[in-house]
Amino acid sequence: MEKGYDFKFTTGVIGYPILFVLLIWVVFWFEVRFGFDFNNFGIYPRTLIGLRGILFSPFIHGDLSHLWHNTLPLLILSASLFFFYPRNSWRVILIGGILTGVLTWFLGRSANHIGASGIIYMLFGFLFLKGIIAKHFRLIALSFVVVFIYGSMIWYTFPIDPKISWEGHLSGLIVGVLLAFIIKKGIAIPKRYNWESDDYNPEEDEFLKHFDENGNFIENLPEPDIVENIEIMYEYNSLSNNNTEEE
Repeated sequence: MEKGYDFKFTTGVIGYPILFVLLIWVVFWFEVRFGFDFNNFGIYPRTLIGLRGILFSPFIHGDLSHLWHNTLPLLILSASLFFFYPRNSWRVILIGGILTGVLTWFLGRSANHIGASGIIYMLFGFLFLKGIIAKHFRLIALSFVVVFIYGSMIWYTFPIDPKISWEGHLSGLIVGVLLAFIIKKGIAIPKRYNWESDDYNPEEDEFLKHFDENGNFIENLPEPDIVENIEIMYEYNSLSNNNTEEE
C-alpha cells in the first residue's frame, strides 16, 4: 500500500461484520424455532464427515450464552479488520477461517467442535501481531487496544475447561499469527521523513542550519555574500562622412 494511505470508513466496515453476526443469530433462531440441532455439523476431527464442519461450524452455537460471548468480539474484531486492512480483509476472513478449521480437524479431540471462536482467535492473532510488524503508528495502536480488551482470551487456548474447544482457539491463534507474517502487500506503510532516507545530508538541512556548532538556535541566518559578475557589452560603430558631390 502506498505511503500516505488514508484509512477510510465505508459501509462495508460495519456492514459485513453485522452480516456475520446476523447469520449466526439467524441460524441459532432457526434451531430454536423449528427444533433442529446442527451440532453434528461441527468439526469432528480426523473423520471424513467431520470435514464439513470447516464450513458450517462457525455458524453453529450450543446455547445462548455461547452465542452471546462470540457476538461482540466477532463484531468488533471483524470491523477493525475491514477498516485497518481493507485490501486484505476478505483474504484473512476466508483463508484464515478455512485454515483454522483444518487445523482444528487435525488437533481436536473426538467431539463436535462448533462456534465462531476459532475465527475470533484468528482475528485476534492477526490484528495484534500485524500491527507490530507493520510499524505503522495507527496499526500499532490497534494492536495495543486489541490486546488490552481481549488479551485475557489467551488463557482459553489451554485445556482449562473440558466444555471449551481450546483446540479451536489455539488453531485460530496460530493461523492468525502465520497470516500476520505471510501477508505483506496491501498494508499501510509508515511515513518516512527526510532524515530517515539513506541519502540524507545534514549539512543541506534547512532546519539544522539554524543551529551553530554549540547547539544554539540562530533565528536569522546571515545572508550569504553575493558576488555579482556584471558584464557590460557595447558595440562601437565608426561612421564615415566622406560624401562626394558631382556637378
